[in-house]
Amino acid sequence: MKRTAKLIFEKYNEQISTDFDRNKELVAKVLNIESKFLRNAIAGYLTSYAKRLMKIESLEEEVSEEGEVEEEEA
Repeated sequence: MKRTAKLIFEKYNEQISTDFDRNKELVAKVLNIESKFLRNAIAGYLTSYAKRLMKIESLEEEVSEEGEVEEEEA
């Protein structure tokens, strides 16, 4: 499941969002899965993965901004 979600993320990363319902629709389009449980599990993992990446990116931006401020003060 996680491997499939990561493959979908790599291929369709511009269409992945932090909205579960949008990700669920994308998974339904990309994969031909009849299992509702599996589709929702993959969409849920995509959603949490996207949120985690956004959080990491925002933390990296904060760290880089703090470094620039410290360089200007010095």
